[in-house]
Amino acid sequence: MMDVGGGLRIGFVGAGFMARFHLQSLLGVRNVVVAGVTSARAERREAFAADADKQGLGPCTAFADLAAMLASGTVDAIWIASPNDTRLAVMREIHAARKAGRTSVYAVACEKPLARTVAEAREMLRLAEEAGLLHGYLENQLFSTAVQRGRDIVWRRAVPISGRPYLARATEEHSGPHEPWFWDGERQGGGVLSDMMCHSVEVARFLLTKPGEARNTLTLTSANATVATLKWKRPAYAEALRQRTGGEIDYSRRPAEDFARGLLTLRDPDGNEAVIEATTSWAYVGAGLRITLELLGPEYAMEFNSLSTGLKVFLSREVSGASGEDLVEKQNAEQGLMPVLDDETGIYGYTLENRHFVEAFRARRMPDETFADGLAVVEMLMALYRSAELGRTVSLPDPELETYVPPVARPAGA
Repeated sequence: MMDVGGGLRIGFVGAGFMARFHLQSLLGVRNVVVAGVTSARAERREAFAADADKQGLGPCTAFADLAAMLASGTVDAIWIASPNDTRLAVMREIHAARKAGRTSVYAVACEKPLARTVAEAREMLRLAEEAGLLHGYLENQLFSTAVQRGRDIVWRRAVPISGRPYLARATEEHSGPHEPWFWDGERQGGGVLSDMMCHSVEVARFLLTKPGEARNTLTLTSANATVATLKWKRPAYAEALRQRTGGEIDYSRRPAEDFARGLLTLRDPDGNEAVIEATTSWAYVGAGLRITLELLGPEYAMEFNSLSTGLKVFLSREVSGASGEDLVEKQNAEQGLMPVLDDETGIYGYTLENRHFVEAFRARRMPDETFADGLAVVEMLMALYRSAELGRTVSLPDPELETYVPPVARPAGA
């Protein structure tokens, strides 16, 4: 095994919510240094660097721009965690620096989704390959401790006796994103289908794939979807969202979907049909973020619900305090009987995800989840969006997906 001779030195592009989840999870990863960060907002990058140093993950330098971080010689790998509409430009800059010999960076990992369209995702993959970069697609749910353990048991104990699984269900729901750009169909690339179903379809595809086999051994044959804006275009909630985002987002005029249901059919290597059933929502108001997963086969079933926690606390009406997310992500209440996620970064998969990518990059090998998988996810999402727009099932492969842009992501007036 080849090793770089020390900890992998990561540089973050972006210092917001996702980057901070990664920072927290890296406390559980060996052989890693958070060496740099750049963000458009100076106060965020400075605070991120200070936190990395405080937690013993540094020394971390806050760079004014990506060019300076790439040229510093202090970073081996880039973690792209900036808004969706910036990621292709970031990748182009990394590619240019590599081709010109201006950087020692040799690996890149990108947060979900890889891009906003199939064309953008294909370009992300091309740039990484042409620059000779190792590349990884950061889909945390694949590395959830429950997913890893459940998949291992099913495929090792049940499948050899009764046959391959045929149905994977995945649901992710919460009350809405943190940052304004997530709500912006054009910047984000869509609404909740793009933002959250990227998790659901890939973790489902992962569960349906035999360990050791490439995920493209499952052939996508059709897509059917329905989208709706159920909550956030109602006048009171549209106004609340407008105020919360400083007037930046107005769902009374241009809403993105806050509910999506998708059905994907696939053919497995044995010629059997398999189905992915996914549902996502920004209109769920419960304790907080809820992820549910199921894997069904001829004589078995696997189930997981992120809010069915072993740890719960009860706080009476006499106990009050400021709102926050100290019990569970997207927390909606501070009183009553509340589930507590005692290790969010582990339960959601960030710790094992980062451990896998760090060790793969240190060994100078491709990780298990690459930009090619990120491209496949975007192809599934665009097929679902196209189905919802047309009001019918879309058969695959579909050449129209190469240039397809979801209605909510098209420029105003287009």
